[in-house]
Amino acid sequence: MLKRITKRTLTYGPLLFYVLVSLYPLVWLLFYSFKNNEEIFSTNVFGIPSEWRIENYKNAFAAFDLLLYFKNSFIVSIGTVVFTVILALMFSYAAARMKWKYANAGRIYMTAGMFIPMQIILIPLLIIERTLHLQNSYLAVIVPYVAFQLSFATIIFYAFFRSLPYEIEESAAIDGANVYTTFFRIMVPLVKPAIASVSIFVFLFAWNEFLVALVMISDNALKTLPLGLLYFQTQFSSDWGAMGAVMVLSTIPTILVYLLFSEQVENALTVSSAVKG
Repeated sequence: MLKRITKRTLTYGPLLFYVLVSLYPLVWLLFYSFKNNEEIFSTNVFGIPSEWRIENYKNAFAAFDLLLYFKNSFIVSIGTVVFTVILALMFSYAAARMKWKYANAGRIYMTAGMFIPMQIILIPLLIIERTLHLQNSYLAVIVPYVAFQLSFATIIFYAFFRSLPYEIEESAAIDGANVYTTFFRIMVPLVKPAIASVSIFVFLFAWNEFLVALVMISDNALKTLPLGLLYFQTQFSSDWGAMGAVMVLSTIPTILVYLLFSEQVENALTVSSAVKG
């Protein structure tokens, strides 16, 4: 009995410690959002609020156009996810399952995009978008976001497609399915774990990205949530409790997205799970 308890303690103890360390910043931020400035900076920095100040959230909604920034961020994030997944799926399938002359070169070229820092191409990107009259529009950030995330998404999908047996497509061809039917109705459903994982990472990137949005968008009606938080911080820097409330509200969508797709993410940790669907 003692040996079993010791074994479980050694196995789950470090995992429990890791969970507590990972969750504490979120818990601290939640407590932060209900405190006043005195508690935040001096009397009760790390503890539970002595009084739960709901007015911080009321002040945040009153002084911060939260719904507008949420709408803009959702449009940008969902648009980025949809275009990235569709384009990466099609290219990865062509590179992994079809035979054409420059398939390997195309895959390497696509993968090389991961090694290009965003800051290096920011000025040329700004000039291009000005020339195409894309500035101050949703496409001004969606197009660069898709370009930045295609390399990562392609690597994930390519690995999944390569793990699938070729007999699947041969059976589909025998049944009379063309390449489009095979791709959309057979192959894509098999890589749903990878689609879920890529969607989460791309969504988080687009939701939290700041630099490109700052450069490409100056219209207040189109600003995303990170830009709105910057505005709120500069205009209401004395109300730290309300600022914490805004940060808590801004993290809720990312947590919900992960919880909705967490099972698929766990399945995607092993490429072999793609074969099971």
